[in-house]
Amino acid sequence: MDGMHDLGGRQGFGRVRYRRDARAFHEPWEVRANSLYGFAVRKGLFNMDEYRHAIERMDPRHYVTAGYYERSLTGLATLCVEKGLITQEELEQRAKGAFPLSAPSAPGRPNAETRERFRPGDRVRVKLDFVPGHVRMPAYIRGKTGTVVHETPAYPFPDAHAHGVRADDEPTYDVRFTSDELWPGSSDNALIHVGVFQSYLERADG
Repeated sequence: MDGMHDLGGRQGFGRVRYRRDARAFHEPWEVRANSLYGFAVRKGLFNMDEYRHAIERMDPRHYVTAGYYERSLTGLATLCVEKGLITQEELEQRAKGAFPLSAPSAPGRPNAETRERFRPGDRVRVKLDFVPGHVRMPAYIRGKTGTVVHETPAYPFPDAHAHGVRADDEPTYDVRFTSDELWPGSSDNALIHVGVFQSYLERADG
């Protein structure tokens, strides 16, 4: 889905602000929220792709005003309600007020029917896929051409794994793009490496 969460490659946000000595957590509730999400994944209540998609489904206004752990808590609570572990009414009773959840999920999709194996040096093109459900393909590489550099171990296809659809394992490829290919005439010369699932790729002509 092309949601508010996919901000990679966007311009106009200014310099990235950071501190080398920044703390991982600032409030006790952040530690609890992070621990609960990790516990739920280890117990098999949901998988990482379901968790990511639950955050992607947040109301855009909520998403951009929420901090990292508030997004994590929203995704966790949404999945707990959707899987029948707690009702939204029970959740709001415990929170002593309204508890915004993410929007309902759209259907997922299976692995691509035909998938080609690539080798380092192969030229590949990212497919022009627009899907309503979860996708791990950054929008800024859609339709772009790059060069395979490396193949990584196989993992369940996220577009299916996030939706309870059968997900065959497939590799991701480290694909190298030039900045001019991604943003013609609008960036300094650079090489950008992106991990791209096999189902998202096709061989580039020539």
